[in-house]
Amino acid sequence: MKLSAPPARSYYAASLSEGPVRAAREPLVGETHADVAVVGGGIAGVSAALHLSQRGYRVALLEAREIGYGASGRSGGQIIFGLAASQQALTKQVGQDDARRLFDLSIAGLKLTQQLIHQYKIDCEYRPNHIHVAVKARQVHELEQWCHELRDRNDYRSVQLLNRNELQSHISTDQYLGGLLDTQSGHLHPLKYTLGLAQAAEQLGTQIFENSQVLNYTNGNTVTIHTARGRILAKHLVLCGNAYLNGVAPVLAKRILGVGTYIIATEPLSEERALKLFPSNAAIADLNWIVDYFRLSADYRVLFGGRVSYSSLEPPNVAESMRKRMLRIFPTLADVKVQHAWGGFLDITMSRAPNFGRLAPNVFYLQGFSGHGMALTALGGQLVAEALAGTAERFDVFARIPHRDFPGGAYLRRPSLMLAMLYYRLRDLL
Repeated sequence: MKLSAPPARSYYAASLSEGPVRAAREPLVGETHADVAVVGGGIAGVSAALHLSQRGYRVALLEAREIGYGASGRSGGQIIFGLAASQQALTKQVGQDDARRLFDLSIAGLKLTQQLIHQYKIDCEYRPNHIHVAVKARQVHELEQWCHELRDRNDYRSVQLLNRNELQSHISTDQYLGGLLDTQSGHLHPLKYTLGLAQAAEQLGTQIFENSQVLNYTNGNTVTIHTARGRILAKHLVLCGNAYLNGVAPVLAKRILGVGTYIIATEPLSEERALKLFPSNAAIADLNWIVDYFRLSADYRVLFGGRVSYSSLEPPNVAESMRKRMLRIFPTLADVKVQHAWGGFLDITMSRAPNFGRLAPNVFYLQGFSGHGMALTALGGQLVAEALAGTAERFDVFARIPHRDFPGGAYLRRPSLMLAMLYYRLRDLL
């Protein structure tokens, strides 16, 4: 099933006049040769292209729309430690040693994000600090256990428990009972970051072709990638299209599902009013299954995300329903207008762990970041470049995670998932 287009132009796209200008890039026409062809112009794809170009490979990147069109350029912009799958779940799947390696690699992803921003002088409004917040009493206990695990078992010392009173120095609301602050995590403008990575890759020699949807490819010692108007002959192929591959690799499509998530942006607040709501300018996410996540933009708008759609259709009245969710947390914003509302699809796996691997010795893929990809996507691009160059130890830690297809086949997998998710929606209410 092809996904419908995202519902509206995002605040990030509308704000580009305040940052890097989107370069005009031509579609692929005719035949091109490359050492590596990369499919997908999100963070994973442009990071792979960047790191491969750093190593001297001739890289050609194909993007069906524009760089950053998908989840990478329209997400909540929260850079968070760990994976969407819990450490306990990962331990059951891959064992204690690899589960710890996966956590450490997620921290490497945080550091890589900051390194790339600094190295390539990417103006993407990065700010430190992220807080997971508890909505219910049982979630306070979950935060306490999580903090103990992070500090004592994983030696991750940048997290700090906050009680209800301490939380007030970070967020002005009475809706939360406590929080877990991480000073190594943070938030940024995801589209400016993605475009900045793409510009850096181009400066190192990557060819980027936009409006060049891949129709199919053929395996062999030389991989041939076909678009409507051209083809690329490459020694290696890296697939980073995630939920937007649209049938290019059917075996991969069975392992992920595109889930819609939605965000609004208010009109700009005064600096005083904005920082009264967010005194430390931290990004926030709650612990519910249907997560509310929010933060300030650089121009002091409240960016508020949440709600999910497990169908491939846009829900009605996105702006109004998201505004109601926001006002539950910040009732003082009742007089503030919503100026932007948009959504997009993130790719989830059955286990909520990323799905990295190979379809052939010279065909690699990255997918399934499950809503936790802002740091892991850049890391995935770096790891696939290492693996393609012959050093696969870090890539193979992810490749060893077992993955199952979503049940139900092409027609029943979404209805089956929607039914299963009713349990978690009900659990959020308890």
